[in-house]
Amino acid sequence: MYTQALNTRDQAAPSADSEQDARFQARVDAELKIEPNDWMPEAYRRTLTRQISQHAHSEIVGMLPEGNWITRAPTLKRKAALLAKVQDEGGHGLYLYSAAETLGTSREEMVDQLLSGKAKYSSIFNYPTLTWADIGIIGWLVDGAAIMNQIPLCRCSYGPYARAMIRICKEESFHQRQGYEIMLALCRGTPEQKQMAQEALNRWWWPVLMMFGPSDKDSQHTDTTTRWKIKRFTNDELRQKFVDATVPQGHYLGLTFPDPALRLNEKTGHWDYGEIDWSEFKRVIAGDGPCNRQRMKQRRAAHENGAWVREAALAYAEKRKARERAAYAEAAE
Repeated sequence: MYTQALNTRDQAAPSADSEQDARFQARVDAELKIEPNDWMPEAYRRTLTRQISQHAHSEIVGMLPEGNWITRAPTLKRKAALLAKVQDEGGHGLYLYSAAETLGTSREEMVDQLLSGKAKYSSIFNYPTLTWADIGIIGWLVDGAAIMNQIPLCRCSYGPYARAMIRICKEESFHQRQGYEIMLALCRGTPEQKQMAQEALNRWWWPVLMMFGPSDKDSQHTDTTTRWKIKRFTNDELRQKFVDATVPQGHYLGLTFPDPALRLNEKTGHWDYGEIDWSEFKRVIAGDGPCNRQRMKQRRAAHENGAWVREAALAYAEKRKARERAAYAEAAE
């Protein structure tokens, strides 16, 4: 869902085998998928592991701000829909951890990196959901931004990631429509409900624009990841596509975007927008967002509380293997 993992510089040296690198690049240029058993540069493997694992972490942590509203959803229908969505996000995390494992890093190691603070998740999930309108905003804007990032990933050069993204994108598209429907209901409701929707947009608009990562001039990996066909568009290109698609939707709702510089550029046909406060982005990424500590505390508690499930599953697996070995031994006699 999230490209912020590509904004950490790799320190590794390139492969010593330039001929092997060239064959790899030729395969990528020919739009052939790289599979787990294929040779790949170590930098490619690390970049993908970092991106896919952060994507998985984001899906798992992203369950928290929405899960907080399951018991407080305004109707049974809303409750059931939100519960289904949170379950979807958990499934996305499982798909992505499985894809990342094919690159040689175990799920346990990736989870440990998240819980220890060595691995990041998307900065957007460090903002609180103060009202029901925030749930609508997450579906409409956060999932909408995710889709803008993720659809090109369906053509990622790494096969397991690309295939996982096909299903994830279908489900995220449904989530985006669900969120927009919540916003539509609020904006067509009472004046108080529409004001709630407006206040949610005011809180989330700028953090959502930050989801695409730093501007291209500050992004450290764009050239390499584009050459490897991990990314198909730059951060700024995706951000502009999102703004162009989203602003007319907001105007249809009758909402006002919290950006006085936002205007349609008649020459380019794009919506121009104001300067993003990148100092806030860096602060949240560094762990000083509104909910950073709360999110990690909740994830660590959930991991500890689930220890007995993992232990039981391992014990069952060992017991099953023992029965199978005994059955094979008996059959051999």
